[in-house]
Amino acid sequence: MRKKKVVIAYNGELYASVAIRLLVDAGYDVVAVCIDMGENKDLTEIRMKAIQVGAISSYLIDAKNEFAEQYALLTIQAQAFCVNKYPFVSTLSRPLIAKKLVEVAEIEKAVAIAHGLTIKDNDQRHFESLIKTLNPSLELIDLVYEKKLTWNEQIAFATEKNIPFLKGVDAPEYIDQTLWGRKTEFIEDNSVGVSEANQYAITVGIEDAPIEPEFIDIEFEKGTPIKVNGQRMEIADMFSYLNHIAGKHGIGRIDSVENYVSRSNAHIIYECPGATTLLKAHRTLEKRTFENEVARFKAIISQKLIDIIEEGQWFTPLRNALESFIQETQQALNGIVRIKLHKGQVTVEKNPLANEYADSDKMNELSVGFSDLLKIV
Repeated sequence: MRKKKVVIAYNGELYASVAIRLLVDAGYDVVAVCIDMGENKDLTEIRMKAIQVGAISSYLIDAKNEFAEQYALLTIQAQAFCVNKYPFVSTLSRPLIAKKLVEVAEIEKAVAIAHGLTIKDNDQRHFESLIKTLNPSLELIDLVYEKKLTWNEQIAFATEKNIPFLKGVDAPEYIDQTLWGRKTEFIEDNSVGVSEANQYAITVGIEDAPIEPEFIDIEFEKGTPIKVNGQRMEIADMFSYLNHIAGKHGIGRIDSVENYVSRSNAHIIYECPGATTLLKAHRTLEKRTFENEVARFKAIISQKLIDIIEEGQWFTPLRNALESFIQETQQALNGIVRIKLHKGQVTVEKNPLANEYADSDKMNELSVGFSDLLKIV
């Protein structure tokens, strides 16, 4: 009898490796999917590890450009912040991961998807909601969670089954990284006693940042960043470049305490140097450009988009409609914003090349149409 297939999102970490072996032991054929959204890992090595652990095949999907252009860019244009505090990191990657897993599941004629998420809470529920929206017939399996294996029990299981450990991947913390930022959350522990070098990866401390500030010009065309210091870049490449430049100045470090329903609160560290810089530049251009009515109504639309992202409702007609509205408001956003990076701070400098009032005729035209909409809000 042919075995049933399960597709799993695989990042090489202990939890996902244990999940593969448990699925294999339960009689499934497992297909691993490694999705590159800028994790800064050796995904070729991780892909091979999936086979060593027991997967019958392993996909490696380069999704960096798709993530940057179709997901992260929208949050720039919407000025969308997770819980209105920091740029979206993990949550923003989930719709694309779900989409790729469903695509592979349909190609492989799989009956189920195993996401392999280490941290269980809203993130897990949102992920499952996304998959069910895309393909309701697919089952969702998480044997590690069902067996309630602790971190130490997972290590013992991996040792017993000769599952290889990868340096920098298998660690007692949950790390989620994309081009848009990095999230570090410690598992069954906290960050007390952990050195700063092990807490941060893409930013330096303010005390180690250069004494001299650095100035960069970011150019936007219809609300999309297209150039840095006059050099045209793909959006994904720009994210990587700004992560490096802003990160060395200590930009984008955010400490947050997350409140969870099903487990204790957690101390989480976010590093979002490129995102912090681009969001600041874009916000500045909007302030220079938008009429008051446009700004007011866009804030309402953006908040609704934030709610949809946080609730795992990306693949819905409403999200498409909100995106269309936001993109329409971006048509007049053309100009250059000069940014100063210095000791953890992003500030806007006076730039003689900037369009102080970019395409005001276009914005006046838009504001007339929005006036009627505001009357019914």
